[in-house]
Formats: sequence, structure tokens, C-alpha cells
Amino acid sequence: MAWMSWTLPTALFFTGIAVILVGMTAWQIISPCVERRGFLPLATTRGDRLFIGLLSSAFIHLAFVALTDVNIAVATVLCVLWMIILMRWG
Repeated sequence: MAWMSWTLPTALFFTGIAVILVGMTAWQIISPCVERRGFLPLATTRGDRLFIGLLSSAFIHLAFVALTDVNIAVATVLCVLWMIILMRWG
């Protein structure tokens, strides 16, 4: 692992993703989900919504970095809210 320059934000990011994956796996084992339709135009499972949310969060962060001088923490807060909305009603 010495080849990668681990900074605190990088380590926290990958730790957060690992915790989310472990939590989603445990949730799936305890309470298997079924596909459902929300505001997304397709039937999705929890894992589908997680993937869509992570992918769209990456694009939200990229847009903030490319188009604004606003602190990246604002994008992170927006992404957390987006993930909550997507996981609950998506």
C-alpha cells in the first residue's frame, strides 16, 4: 500500500464506502429486499439505489469542483441529503 499517497480524506472516503457496503450486506441478510418503484423510472432494489446514489454523488462533486469555488463540504452535504432521499423514496 506504500504506492498510494494515503491522506486522511482519502482514507475516510474508502473507509466510509467499506462501512456502507458492510452495512448494506448485513441489512440484505437480515431483511431481504424486493424490487419497488419510487420516483425513479424503473424498479430498483436497495443495492441499485445505492449504486445510483454513489454514481450521482460523484458527478455532483465533480460539478462543484469544475464549476464553482464553493467549499467541497457543501457538495458533500448535498450528496448526503440526495442519498437519504434516493434510498428512502427512489
